[in-house]
Amino acid sequence: AMITFGEWLPDQSSLGASTTVATNVIPAFKGYRPFKNLSALSSATSSPLRGLFPTKQADGTVNLFAGSGTQLLKYNNSDTSLSNVSKAGDYSVNATSQWQFIQFGDDVLATEIATPIQKFTLGSSSNFADVTSAPSAKFMKVVKDFVVTAHVNYGSVLYPRRVRWSQINDASSWTIGSNQADIQDLADSGFITGLVGGEEGVVLTEKGIFRMQYVGSPLIFTFQKISNVGCTFPHSVSSLSSDKVFYANQDGFFLFNGKDVLPIGSEKVDIFFSDDLNSNFTNRISCSIDPVNQIVCWSYPSTQSTSGVPDKILIYNYAIARWSLVEISHDFIGEIATPPQTLESLDNLNSSIDALGISLDSPAFAGGLFLFGASKDNKIQSFSGDNLSAVLETTEFEPVKQKRSLIKTVTPIVDRGSSEPIITVQVGSRSRQSDNVVFTSASSLTSDNFCNTRSNGRYHRIRVNASGTWKFAFGVDIEASSLGKR
Repeated sequence: AMITFGEWLPDQSSLGASTTVATNVIPAFKGYRPFKNLSALSSATSSPLRGLFPTKQADGTVNLFAGSGTQLLKYNNSDTSLSNVSKAGDYSVNATSQWQFIQFGDDVLATEIATPIQKFTLGSSSNFADVTSAPSAKFMKVVKDFVVTAHVNYGSVLYPRRVRWSQINDASSWTIGSNQADIQDLADSGFITGLVGGEEGVVLTEKGIFRMQYVGSPLIFTFQKISNVGCTFPHSVSSLSSDKVFYANQDGFFLFNGKDVLPIGSEKVDIFFSDDLNSNFTNRISCSIDPVNQIVCWSYPSTQSTSGVPDKILIYNYAIARWSLVEISHDFIGEIATPPQTLESLDNLNSSIDALGISLDSPAFAGGLFLFGASKDNKIQSFSGDNLSAVLETTEFEPVKQKRSLIKTVTPIVDRGSSEPIITVQVGSRSRQSDNVVFTSASSLTSDNFCNTRSNGRYHRIRVNASGTWKFAFGVDIEASSLGKR
């Protein structure tokens, strides 16, 4: 009998409802694809990174910036080092803060809640410098022709409900009331927890979502409350546009489509996430989109991470509305741009080409591509290494109605890549739903294309472990026989 790997729905019953485990994979229309390990793009800096930002100059030159607890850094294309491009004296960033970056023309701007906006002009600057009279901000984006900040700090006063924006077409001028620079307080919806830029802005608060529209003088921007379903986790927000905004709150995962807020995790992963999240370290959540694979990813520390270092990533394939889980230790996820690499610069990452953990044909080395990346071990990393070892489990099933049965053989249906992958199978069985599931030891694939197993019970599930160069996992074929009611 054929059993396919269906939708992963950890919030549902394991019996007949869904695939029970989908770890280190990307959900596909029918089945799952591998998720790749991290591979270092930069050499290490002195402390963990919590902000990544890719840029392109007008002449096409790729630049990659990062922020740590004490420094703003720029990737050196020639030797993969991270050069300190901070203002004199560096910075002192609170342990719970993440850097925000934007590009405005050829200016790269950076800020966090205790650091006034910093400016670096591509092609001419050697270091970041303060933008005079600009605020510090938890969030910063470009809306229309303005630099917009939210949850701001200036004049030694914190304004967690305030939006403040620059003068029109001028990232360096912030005098309120001059040339359309102004402020707006959102008084009734809690603290601001996220900001999305574009032709229109979207401001997320603890208790609502506001659309920010440019109308010109005297109001400059209008703010219309669209929803009462807010965002309680700062830095859980990513967007494809101002009408495709993904975010998380204490009740689960949501998509704001410009008009309505749609629950995308309800009855699927919301309960799992609530139970698995280490609630002492919600400030370590980060979120990013991988447009290549059409997935949005939420990084978080699970209850297994006692130190608060993020160790899991929940993946949502927004093209097919399916989820999966990745288990990998890291610090932060974000977007990166890949600078062109030479064989000489690769020596700085690893003296052995074989030990790079990434093919020399990888797009990560071509340069100029915007990719999904992360920070780990104080380095900028890309998700372009070898396939992570994946685990997929079928739904729990009852081969013979109301009778015990014996699973004799299992044929995993997993496509190979450039070389033969390592595939093993385990069968988990139990006699009653109230019993624990007991798994057999791993069985390897024979030359006859099946795995020998002997596991009896009334309810069964098949676990497939895949590593190496596999491309697609579809399901399993099983051979089972009835054993009677006892």
